[in-house]
Amino acid sequence: MIRKVLLILTIFSSSIIMAQKPQKIAYIDMEYILENVPEYTDAQSRLNAKVITWQQRLDGLKREIEVLKVNLANEKALLTNELIDEREEEIQIKELDLKNLQAGYFGPAGDLYALRQQMVKPVQDQIYNAIQEIAVQKKYDIVFDKSSDLIMLYSNNKFDVSEQVLNKIVKGRKLKVIEDKKIEKSAAAIENEEKMKAKVEEKIVKSKALQDKIKAQNEERLKIRAALKKANEEKRKKRIEEIEKRRREREEKIKAAKKYKDSISNSKKLNNKN
Repeated sequence: MIRKVLLILTIFSSSIIMAQKPQKIAYIDMEYILENVPEYTDAQSRLNAKVITWQQRLDGLKREIEVLKVNLANEKALLTNELIDEREEEIQIKELDLKNLQAGYFGPAGDLYALRQQMVKPVQDQIYNAIQEIAVQKKYDIVFDKSSDLIMLYSNNKFDVSEQVLNKIVKGRKLKVIEDKKIEKSAAAIENEEKMKAKVEEKIVKSKALQDKIKAQNEERLKIRAALKKANEEKRKKRIEEIEKRRREREEKIKAAKKYKDSISNSKKLNNKN
Protein backbone atom coordinates (compact mmCIF):
# COMPACT_ATOMS: atom_id res chain seq x y z
CA MET A 1 0.00 0.00 0.00
CA ILE A 2 2.84 2.37 0.92
CA ARG A 3 4.59 1.58 -2.40
CA LYS A 4 1.40 2.37 -4.32
CA VAL A 5 1.03 5.67 -2.51
CA LEU A 6 4.63 6.57 -3.26
CA LEU A 7 4.17 5.67 -6.92
CA ILE A 8 1.00 7.77 -7.14
CA LEU A 9 2.83 10.68 -5.55
CA THR A 10 5.69 10.20 -8.00
CA ILE A 11 3.30 10.26 -10.94
CA PHE A 12 1.53 13.31 -9.53
CA SER A 13 4.83 15.11 -9.04
CA SER A 14 5.90 14.14 -12.55
CA SER A 15 2.63 15.49 -13.93
CA ILE A 16 3.24 18.84 -12.22
CA ILE A 17 6.78 18.95 -13.61
CA MET A 18 5.55 17.94 -17.07
CA ALA A 19 3.14 20.84 -17.00
CA GLN A 20 6.14 23.12 -16.70
CA LYS A 21 8.56 21.24 -19.00
CA PRO A 22 7.94 18.54 -21.66
CA GLN A 23 9.44 15.26 -20.56
CA LYS A 24 10.10 11.96 -22.31
CA ILE A 25 8.61 8.96 -20.56
CA ALA A 26 9.00 5.26 -21.38
CA TYR A 27 8.13 2.01 -19.70
CA ILE A 28 9.34 -1.58 -19.62
CA ASP A 29 7.76 -4.92 -18.80
CA MET A 30 10.27 -6.44 -16.37
CA GLU A 31 8.51 -9.82 -16.30
CA TYR A 32 8.66 -10.04 -20.10
CA ILE A 33 12.33 -9.07 -20.12
CA LEU A 34 13.26 -11.57 -17.41
CA GLU A 35 11.38 -14.36 -19.18
CA ASN A 36 13.47 -13.72 -22.30
CA VAL A 37 16.86 -13.59 -20.61
CA PRO A 38 18.27 -17.17 -20.60
CA GLU A 39 20.66 -16.44 -17.73
CA TYR A 40 17.76 -15.36 -15.53
CA THR A 41 15.49 -18.31 -16.34
CA ASP A 42 18.37 -20.71 -15.79
CA ALA A 43 19.30 -19.06 -12.48
CA GLN A 44 15.65 -19.01 -11.39
CA SER A 45 15.26 -22.72 -12.23
CA ARG A 46 18.30 -23.64 -10.18
CA LEU A 47 17.11 -21.40 -7.36
CA ASN A 48 13.64 -23.02 -7.41
CA ALA A 49 15.25 -26.47 -7.30
CA LYS A 50 17.19 -25.42 -4.19
CA VAL A 51 14.03 -24.02 -2.58
CA ILE A 52 12.18 -27.30 -3.22
CA THR A 53 15.02 -29.28 -1.62
CA TRP A 54 15.10 -27.00 1.41
CA GLN A 55 11.31 -27.13 1.79
CA GLN A 56 11.40 -30.92 1.64
CA ARG A 57 13.90 -30.96 4.50
CA LEU A 58 11.73 -28.59 6.54
CA ASP A 59 8.60 -30.66 5.83
CA GLY A 60 10.42 -33.80 6.90
CA LEU A 61 11.44 -32.18 10.18
CA LYS A 62 7.85 -30.91 10.70
CA ARG A 63 6.49 -34.43 10.19
CA GLU A 64 9.03 -35.77 12.64
CA ILE A 65 7.90 -33.23 15.26
CA GLU A 66 4.23 -34.07 14.64
CA VAL A 67 4.97 -37.79 15.13
CA LEU A 68 6.74 -37.02 18.42
CA LYS A 69 3.78 -34.92 19.59
CA VAL A 70 1.23 -37.61 18.63
CA ASN A 71 3.24 -40.34 20.32
CA LEU A 72 3.58 -38.25 23.46
CA ALA A 73 -0.17 -37.56 23.55
CA ASN A 74 -0.96 -41.26 23.10
CA GLU A 75 1.56 -42.49 25.66
CA LYS A 76 1.42 -39.63 28.17
CA ALA A 77 -0.85 -41.53 30.58
CA LEU A 78 1.65 -44.39 30.77
CA LEU A 79 4.80 -42.27 31.22
CA THR A 80 6.39 -40.89 34.34
CA ASN A 81 6.76 -37.16 34.78
CA GLU A 82 10.49 -37.48 34.14
CA LEU A 83 9.94 -39.23 30.80
CA ILE A 84 7.25 -36.71 29.82
CA ASP A 85 9.68 -33.87 30.52
CA GLU A 86 12.34 -35.59 28.40
CA ARG A 87 9.90 -36.08 25.49
CA GLU A 88 8.71 -32.46 25.70
CA GLU A 89 12.30 -31.23 25.85
CA GLU A 90 13.13 -33.33 22.76
CA ILE A 91 10.16 -31.78 20.91
CA GLN A 92 11.24 -28.27 21.93
CA ILE A 93 14.77 -28.94 20.65
CA LYS A 94 13.36 -30.22 17.35
CA GLU A 95 11.11 -27.16 17.04
CA LEU A 96 14.07 -24.89 17.72
CA ASP A 97 16.07 -26.75 15.06
CA LEU A 98 13.18 -26.24 12.63
CA LYS A 99 13.01 -22.53 13.40
CA ASN A 100 16.78 -22.10 12.99
CA LEU A 101 16.75 -24.10 9.75
CA GLN A 102 13.90 -21.99 8.36
CA ALA A 103 15.81 -18.82 9.23
CA GLY A 104 18.97 -20.30 7.71
CA TYR A 105 17.17 -21.05 4.45
CA PHE A 106 14.63 -18.23 4.08
CA GLY A 107 15.66 -15.58 6.62
CA PRO A 108 16.83 -12.05 5.69
CA ALA A 109 20.45 -13.20 5.60
CA GLY A 110 19.69 -16.85 4.75
CA ASP A 111 20.81 -19.11 1.95
CA LEU A 112 17.97 -18.02 -0.36
CA TYR A 113 19.02 -14.38 -0.14
CA ALA A 114 22.69 -15.26 -0.63
CA LEU A 115 21.93 -17.48 -3.63
CA ARG A 116 19.63 -14.89 -5.14
CA GLN A 117 22.37 -12.30 -4.80
CA GLN A 118 24.84 -14.70 -6.37
CA MET A 119 22.68 -16.08 -9.20
CA VAL A 120 19.86 -13.63 -9.97
CA LYS A 121 21.13 -10.20 -8.98
CA PRO A 122 23.90 -10.05 -11.64
CA VAL A 123 21.22 -10.56 -14.33
CA GLN A 124 18.99 -7.91 -12.76
CA ASP A 125 21.94 -5.52 -12.58
CA GLN A 126 22.59 -6.22 -16.26
CA ILE A 127 18.98 -5.29 -17.06
CA TYR A 128 19.07 -2.12 -14.95
CA ASN A 129 22.34 -1.05 -16.60
CA ALA A 130 20.77 -1.58 -20.03
CA ILE A 131 17.73 0.52 -18.99
CA GLN A 132 19.97 3.31 -17.75
CA GLU A 133 22.02 3.30 -20.97
CA ILE A 134 18.86 3.48 -23.09
CA ALA A 135 17.42 6.24 -20.89
CA VAL A 136 20.58 8.28 -21.29
CA GLN A 137 20.86 7.65 -25.05
CA LYS A 138 17.17 8.36 -25.75
CA LYS A 139 17.04 11.13 -23.13
CA TYR A 140 14.11 9.62 -21.20
CA ASP A 141 13.31 11.45 -17.99
CA ILE A 142 11.28 8.61 -16.44
CA VAL A 143 11.14 4.86 -17.13
CA PHE A 144 8.31 2.93 -15.45
CA ASP A 145 8.01 -0.81 -14.87
CA LYS A 146 4.69 -2.06 -16.21
CA SER A 147 4.86 -5.27 -14.14
CA SER A 148 5.37 -3.45 -10.83
CA ASP A 149 2.75 -2.29 -8.35
CA LEU A 150 2.17 0.75 -10.53
CA ILE A 151 -1.33 0.57 -12.04
CA MET A 152 -1.11 1.62 -15.69
CA LEU A 153 -4.66 2.10 -16.97
CA TYR A 154 -3.39 2.68 -20.50
CA SER A 155 -0.01 2.38 -22.18
CA ASN A 156 0.96 3.16 -25.74
CA ASN A 157 3.22 0.46 -27.17
CA LYS A 158 5.44 3.04 -28.83
CA PHE A 159 6.70 3.99 -25.35
CA ASP A 160 7.53 0.35 -24.50
CA VAL A 161 11.34 -0.03 -24.59
CA SER A 162 11.39 -3.64 -23.36
CA GLU A 163 12.66 -4.93 -26.72
CA GLN A 164 15.36 -2.29 -26.75
CA VAL A 165 16.48 -3.45 -23.32
CA LEU A 166 16.57 -7.07 -24.53
CA ASN A 167 18.51 -6.05 -27.66
CA LYS A 168 20.94 -4.12 -25.49
CA ILE A 169 21.44 -7.19 -23.28
CA VAL A 170 21.86 -9.47 -26.32
CA LYS A 171 24.31 -7.02 -27.84
CA GLY A 172 26.18 -6.81 -24.56
CA ARG A 173 26.25 -10.61 -24.37
CA LYS A 174 27.62 -10.83 -27.93
CA LEU A 175 30.22 -8.17 -27.17
CA LYS A 176 31.20 -10.08 -24.04
CA VAL A 177 31.50 -13.29 -26.07
CA ILE A 178 33.67 -11.46 -28.61
CA GLU A 179 35.74 -9.92 -25.82
CA ASP A 180 36.08 -13.31 -24.11
CA LYS A 181 37.17 -14.83 -27.42
CA LYS A 182 39.71 -12.05 -27.86
CA ILE A 183 41.01 -12.65 -24.36
CA GLU A 184 41.01 -16.40 -24.99
CA LYS A 185 42.75 -15.88 -28.34
CA SER A 186 45.26 -13.54 -26.73
CA ALA A 187 45.84 -16.02 -23.93
CA ALA A 188 46.24 -18.81 -26.51
CA ALA A 189 48.68 -16.63 -28.49
CA ILE A 190 50.68 -15.91 -25.35
CA GLU A 191 50.61 -19.61 -24.47
CA ASN A 192 51.77 -20.54 -27.99
CA GLU A 193 54.48 -17.90 -27.80
CA GLU A 194 55.59 -19.30 -24.46
CA LYS A 195 55.57 -22.80 -25.95
CA MET A 196 57.64 -21.59 -28.93
CA LYS A 197 60.07 -19.90 -26.56
CA ALA A 198 60.26 -23.07 -24.51
CA LYS A 199 60.88 -25.12 -27.68
CA VAL A 200 63.58 -22.70 -28.84
CA GLU A 201 65.20 -22.75 -25.41
CA GLU A 202 64.94 -26.54 -25.39
CA LYS A 203 66.58 -26.67 -28.83
CA ILE A 204 69.32 -24.32 -27.63
CA VAL A 205 69.90 -26.48 -24.56
CA LYS A 206 69.94 -29.67 -26.67
CA SER A 207 72.22 -28.03 -29.24
CA LYS A 208 74.62 -26.90 -26.52
CA ALA A 209 74.49 -30.34 -24.94
CA LEU A 210 75.24 -31.89 -28.34
CA GLN A 211 78.09 -29.45 -28.92
CA ASP A 212 79.49 -30.20 -25.48
CA LYS A 213 79.19 -33.92 -26.22
CA ILE A 214 80.93 -33.55 -29.59
CA LYS A 215 83.61 -31.39 -27.99
CA ALA A 216 84.13 -33.97 -25.25
CA GLN A 217 84.29 -36.75 -27.88
CA ASN A 218 86.79 -34.75 -29.93
CA GLU A 219 88.91 -34.08 -26.86
CA GLU A 220 88.73 -37.78 -26.01
CA ARG A 221 89.77 -38.66 -29.58
CA LEU A 222 92.66 -36.19 -29.38
CA LYS A 223 93.76 -37.71 -26.08
CA ILE A 224 93.58 -41.21 -27.54
CA ARG A 225 95.39 -40.06 -30.68
CA ALA A 226 98.08 -38.34 -28.60
CA ALA A 227 98.43 -41.44 -26.42
CA LEU A 228 98.71 -43.67 -29.52
CA LYS A 229 101.22 -41.27 -31.08
CA LYS A 230 103.28 -41.25 -27.89
CA ALA A 231 103.10 -45.05 -27.70
CA ASN A 232 104.16 -45.35 -31.36
CA GLU A 233 107.00 -42.87 -30.80
CA GLU A 234 108.21 -44.82 -27.81
CA LYS A 235 107.87 -48.09 -29.74
CA ARG A 236 109.76 -46.59 -32.72
CA LYS A 237 112.44 -45.20 -30.43
CA LYS A 238 112.79 -48.56 -28.73
CA ARG A 239 113.01 -50.30 -32.10
CA ILE A 240 115.66 -47.87 -33.28
CA GLU A 241 117.61 -48.44 -30.08
CA GLU A 242 117.37 -52.22 -30.59
CA ILE A 243 118.52 -51.87 -34.23
CA GLU A 244 121.39 -49.63 -33.12
CA LYS A 245 122.32 -52.13 -30.41
CA ARG A 246 122.31 -55.01 -32.91
CA ARG A 247 124.41 -52.92 -35.31
CA ARG A 248 126.97 -52.20 -32.60
CA GLU A 249 127.02 -55.84 -31.56
CA ARG A 250 127.54 -56.88 -35.19
CA GLU A 251 130.32 -54.36 -35.63
CA GLU A 252 131.94 -55.56 -32.41
CA LYS A 253 131.72 -59.15 -33.64
CA ILE A 254 133.21 -58.15 -36.97
CA LYS A 255 136.02 -56.30 -35.20
CA ALA A 256 136.60 -59.26 -32.91
CA ALA A 257 136.65 -61.65 -35.86
CA LYS A 258 139.05 -59.40 -37.77
CA LYS A 259 141.26 -59.04 -34.75
CA TYR A 260 141.27 -62.79 -34.32
CA LYS A 261 142.08 -63.26 -37.99
CA ASP A 262 144.84 -60.68 -37.77
CA SER A 263 146.29 -62.36 -34.73
CA ILE A 264 146.33 -65.73 -36.52
CA SER A 265 147.90 -64.14 -39.58
CA ASN A 266 150.63 -62.56 -37.48
CA SER A 267 151.27 -65.82 -35.74
CA LYS A 268 151.74 -67.56 -39.06
CA LYS A 269 154.12 -64.87 -40.24
CA LEU A 270 156.25 -65.27 -37.11
CA ASN A 271 156.37 -69.04 -37.54
CA ASN A 272 157.49 -68.68 -41.14
CA LYS A 273 160.30 -66.39 -40.16
CA ASN A 274 161.50 -68.83 -37.58
